[in-house]
Amino acid sequence: MSDVITAAVAALNHKMSGASFDGTAKFVIEGEGSVIVDENGAHAGDEEADVTLTASVETFEAMMAGDMNPTSAFMSGKLAVDGDMGKAMQLGTVLG
Repeated sequence: MSDVITAAVAALNHKMSGASFDGTAKFVIEGEGSVIVDENGAHAGDEEADVTLTASVETFEAMMAGDMNPTSAFMSGKLAVDGDMGKAMQLGTVLG
């Protein structure tokens, strides 16, 4: 597993501590791999999900650092969303 994916799992689990997400989401980090988020937190994986979010390493890291809002990233074309938009919005709320 790449260092970027390891860091992504840690960042997502930190952001989600105390929050609940009742679905499955896959973050595809271009050139690195993917992370699954579900009711148990985040883990490296590539299984099917309700929604798939795709971003560059830079965009993903900016969202995790709080430097970029997920909605702004989507609206500016830096974050692609495929699948259940409601789940994407719910996850965006959880991640802040």
